[in-house]
Amino acid sequence: MLVIGGIVAVVVVALGGLAWRSSSGLEEPAYTVVERAKDYEIREYPPYLVAETIVTGDQRSAGREAFRRLAGYIFGKNTKAQKMAMTAPVTSEEGGSEKMAMTTPVTSEKMAMTAPVTSESAEDGKYRYQFVMESKYTLQSLPKPDDSRVTLKEVPGQRVAVRRFSGSWSEEHFLSEVADLREALARDGLQAQGNFRSARYNAPFTPGFLRRNEVMFTLAPSK
Repeated sequence: MLVIGGIVAVVVVALGGLAWRSSSGLEEPAYTVVERAKDYEIREYPPYLVAETIVTGDQRSAGREAFRRLAGYIFGKNTKAQKMAMTAPVTSEEGGSEKMAMTTPVTSEKMAMTAPVTSESAEDGKYRYQFVMESKYTLQSLPKPDDSRVTLKEVPGQRVAVRRFSGSWSEEHFLSEVADLREALARDGLQAQGNFRSARYNAPFTPGFLRRNEVMFTLAPSK
């Protein structure tokens, strides 16, 4: 048993090191921390560019189809046949009732694409997914998608309340953290705007205790 336990420990450490190397040094969306509260922090995000698609179906099938379209774009299905790599975090947003549209991180090489990747419910049975692009690009310099269902756009700057945690990627775990964030914002007199988003910064094989996860709400403008 001691030998088995030692082997498991070595595997966990090795996977953790690999996960750290795979997620460190990658560009993330720029932001400024405005305030740190007990249970969350408030960030200011400037405008950023995304590749976006809207998909019809249930959460699982919509997520797979959206990922196929957007991954196709960054892996070369564009007017320059330019390959880009998706980095961490992966984020998702689900409209309506508090549920989650889960997505899976991908790694590649050559040009780096920043995160997050977002998704939200556009209307009944439809979901909007977004990949965030590298900050060095403009709408004019980004290659145009070959797939007409993929579009490029700028997302306005926003102030966001973010709660960070580790552990499982289960829907129940994320929704529990969302409830805690809602409670903390209500306690501090802050108003959430729209639906929550989730962010996952690590590869799926990363041990839960080493994962960096986040849930977040856009905050309503101060009166």
